[in-house]
Amino acid sequence: MDYYLISGPGGILVEEFVLQDDHTATGIDSAVWSPEHGRWSAAPELSRALRSDAGLRALVSPVDRRSAAEAYARLGGGELPGEERLRGLFRERQPLPAAAPLDLGSSPDARRYRILFAGDLDADGLAGARAALRLEPADDPRVAGRASGEGITWELRRIGAGIAWCVDVTVRLGSDPAGVLGALLDHHRQAVREQGLIPVTVERFA
Repeated sequence: MDYYLISGPGGILVEEFVLQDDHTATGIDSAVWSPEHGRWSAAPELSRALRSDAGLRALVSPVDRRSAAEAYARLGGGELPGEERLRGLFRERQPLPAAAPLDLGSSPDARRYRILFAGDLDADGLAGARAALRLEPADDPRVAGRASGEGITWELRRIGAGIAWCVDVTVRLGSDPAGVLGALLDHHRQAVREQGLIPVTVERFA
C-alpha cells in the first residue's frame, strides 16, 4: 500500500494499485481520512486529481506506513487500521485506461514495461532515485541512468520538462525466475515514489 500525508488541513490518503497477472495496472483503490470529518471515505477523485494537478501534488507527501501511523495518531485518529481493514474501506475504484500493449519497437524476444510518474525531481531527488535504482550513467541524454541484472534492464527517463518521469524495464522472455519481475517493478515504483513523485500507472509494451 502507498501512504500520503496531506498538508494544510491535514489528512492521510491510502492507495493500492490493482495489478493484472502480467503486472500492468488496471486501477487504483483508495481511501482518505481527515481530522475535520474524523472518518474514512472513498477517494477516486482525489487520486485522479493528484496525478493531474501540480498544485495538489505540492500539498501531498509520500510516506511509509510508520510515518502515516504517527501522523494519524497525532491528528487524533488513534491507531491506524491494519492493511486488511484499510482494503475494506476501498469502496470506489479509480479505473486506469485499458488498452492493448503499446508497440514502441520492443525486441520480439523481450517484454518492456513502463512505470509512469507525475511530477518532477529536484537534484536531491534525482540523486536519490539513481542510488535506489543502482543506475549507471547512460550515453543517451534523455536517460538519467541505466542498470541491469538477471536478464532484466531498466532506465530512468524524464518525459517533458517538469511534467513526468518514467522507469522503463525490459525483461528477456523466459528470464523471470520465481516472479522476480513483479517484485522488481514494485521496488522501482516505491523507490521513485519515495523521492516525491506520484506513480500514475504501469504499462506494458508489445
